[in-house]
Amino acid sequence: MKRFQTLTIAFLFLGCAACSRSHSQAAPQAEPVELQLQVSAPFHFVAYGDSRFHDPKDREAANPEVRQTLVQAIAQSNPAFISFGGDIVYNGYDADDWKVWDRETAVWRAKKIPVYPALGNHELHGNEEVALGNYFERFPDLKNSRYYSVRAANTLLLVLDSSLDEISGPQGRWLTQKLDYLPGDVDFVFVVMHHPPYTSSTDTKTFGGGHSARSQEKELAKTLEARQQNLRARIVVFSGHVHNYERHEHGGVTYFVTGGAGAHAYPIERAADDPFQSKDVNYHYLQVEVDRGKAKVTMHRLDLTSGTALWTEPDSITISAPAARAAAPGH
Repeated sequence: MKRFQTLTIAFLFLGCAACSRSHSQAAPQAEPVELQLQVSAPFHFVAYGDSRFHDPKDREAANPEVRQTLVQAIAQSNPAFISFGGDIVYNGYDADDWKVWDRETAVWRAKKIPVYPALGNHELHGNEEVALGNYFERFPDLKNSRYYSVRAANTLLLVLDSSLDEISGPQGRWLTQKLDYLPGDVDFVFVVMHHPPYTSSTDTKTFGGGHSARSQEKELAKTLEARQQNLRARIVVFSGHVHNYERHEHGGVTYFVTGGAGAHAYPIERAADDPFQSKDVNYHYLQVEVDRGKAKVTMHRLDLTSGTALWTEPDSITISAPAARAAAPGH
């Protein structure tokens, strides 16, 4: 498939105290950019996160073999783009971690695959000015935007910074404006962020780690679900932070937790009503196949315990856009 990038895109070449905070102390957000990727439906992209690129000899941070195998598999799938849900590197301030990213993802640059990242808490580790400098050096087309949008065919990506207020303040006003004036030919709004609005993981795990959903993301979910009731497009949320895979359905919105890019997996005691039930370690990426009016999301799970890559697809769902309705006056 030929892919072209126009306007502000010149190819996005890829060149835990902070876990619970909700407000960043860094410099003010730059004017959010509106990127456009010239691609036609049907097309597919990849969503995943929590890789923690870091010295591969240090196995405490992540599983380097899993991380590297996933990168190669994604490259071979030739996605139109990669949506990266944060915690790209282990320490955002560490130039060496970013050099590992540069080296291990060189195949993506060689194949000219754009990457659209969301900021995770690990990107903000250390001196935030230094950390963000490292981050934006790899993604210059963001023009220092901590949240931004990407238009791709019949989809709109709204990439949020979950270290900032999500439903109030400048980011909240921007999100409201984007949903108020959604183009009529958009079938899917993909909201991408690091912290999950829904998860069966908890902070109280005594072994293996875990994270509960935070109050601010729960409030964001209420807002999105209320908007979904009168929206002609379908809202789908991709998040990470929890190092596993989850799928949840609430108020017409589908929520994916896709934190299986290499950071050591968290055990999850899944709620009885969770659509996906698994006690496995779920290193994975999501392939999202977009067509007119529908999108199929498939979890590609990687098992390297035998030393040989074993790939399975234990979860898949097709999501339909709501029936088109007359546009509201003024929209």
